[in-house]
Amino acid sequence: MQNKKDGGAHAPRGMSREGIVIFSYGFRPFFLAAAIWAIVSIDLWAAFLTLGIPLATEYGALYWHAHEMLFGFAPAILAGFLLTAIPNWTGRLPISGRPLIYLLSLWTAGRLAMLASSLVGVIPAVIIDSAFLPAMLILSTREVVAGRKWADLKVIAGLAVLSLANILFHLQVVKAGHPELAIRLGLGAYVLLVTIVGGRILPSFTRNWINQSGRTDFPVPYNRFDAATIIVGAVSLTVWAVWPEAWASGILGSAAAVLNVVRLVRWRGWTTWPEPILFVLHVAFAFVPLGFAAIALQAVGLPELAVLHIFAIGSISLMMLAVMTRASRGHTGRKLKSSRLTNLSYVILLVVAFVRPMAELFPDYSVAILMMALLGWTAAFGLFTIEHAPMLCFGRKPLTVR
Repeated sequence: MQNKKDGGAHAPRGMSREGIVIFSYGFRPFFLAAAIWAIVSIDLWAAFLTLGIPLATEYGALYWHAHEMLFGFAPAILAGFLLTAIPNWTGRLPISGRPLIYLLSLWTAGRLAMLASSLVGVIPAVIIDSAFLPAMLILSTREVVAGRKWADLKVIAGLAVLSLANILFHLQVVKAGHPELAIRLGLGAYVLLVTIVGGRILPSFTRNWINQSGRTDFPVPYNRFDAATIIVGAVSLTVWAVWPEAWASGILGSAAAVLNVVRLVRWRGWTTWPEPILFVLHVAFAFVPLGFAAIALQAVGLPELAVLHIFAIGSISLMMLAVMTRASRGHTGRKLKSSRLTNLSYVILLVVAFVRPMAELFPDYSVAILMMALLGWTAAFGLFTIEHAPMLCFGRKPLTVR
């Protein structure tokens, strides 16, 4: 429903008639906070690597960096997506206003506590940080159950795995262990969510676009093949998380890679290349089979860090950037057309997704590769922030930047 000029009778979807606009819908504050934290956290990591500036000294700079990518930056985008998508799935009212402010404050407290662990202490920092994902889990479960959308509980299951993986990460670090298991579990949960949610939105968006183009070569709709592919992927990710170098992990990774390639082809994503804001979703999903193929190669010697970053940057971060740009435009009343700045951010992050894993394959050039990846990451999310912050903060008036 369209809003009448200057105080019409009805507020548009995603905007409250009273209060601060940015807290009218979950995607607004969380997408913006995630983009800003993506820039700040990676630049702090770069300052530690290049200048030796102390960073989360009581927790460990390396573990802090890994944690903030998996359980700081990414959950904010996931929260923004779920707080926007679940009301659409269930027909219930979105969470806004004070409850949304409290939820964002809880996430922010976790970021500050982890960064200042030397001041507040590691255990208090861990307790504060560990509260956000369970809060999102409880909130999302309540909404899905109240809306009786039982099929959407599989998305909630991914959120539950993330909550447990975050707690496990902290336990392993605090006990002076290595959190590799928690990292693989966390990444696996995100990849599984991409296969579930991606399988829901990519064929739908593609079908709509093809139909608007006057064609009938539609993607194959969700069926048993998709369900079987998701199950094989879930088993593969579970085995990889626990036994990453086992022969079974390699076999399952190969099977999941092949199945997801077939799935991607069935969606006919190549036909959407004239529409970058849609095409990029297919490009990001292409890193899912690439990541599974990397799992297969890890069983025969591919460095694990390369596998982790193929999933983390390609499958997860690029998909998240694509969803953020699309949702930010669509839910603020703009046309689903990406600008030149947005397209540039896609290209830059795509390059980072290919470049960053190379640091493990070419150790003699690892420093240069890392710096290139860090700069690219900063640029991609910086462009998102520059273009989309006004949309998220100040309402529906379209920008003139194209």
